[in-house]
Amino acid sequence: MYEIKELRVLDKYCLWLRFSDGFAGVADLSSYIGKGFSADLKDAGYFAQAFIEPGGGVAWSNGYDMCPNFLRSIAVDVAKYHSQLVV
Repeated sequence: MYEIKELRVLDKYCLWLRFSDGFAGVADLSSYIGKGFSADLKDAGYFAQAFIEPGGGVAWSNGYDMCPNFLRSIAVDVAKYHSQLVV
């Protein structure tokens, strides 16, 4: 099982994530939010309040969360998003 060790919020509903296996990638969540329980996340300011929960996933204060294994499966290599990252 993966855990998220670092998190940075990027533009356009994307998260930069570093996982417990050392992989750093960007997960584009734009197609996973906006309906039902995830509707709050369409607000960019609210989306930016993402945090790492104790189980190693990503969560928001309304209780919406995403499993680290799922996020690892959709994350793409960080090099693709290099211009958006400030290291």
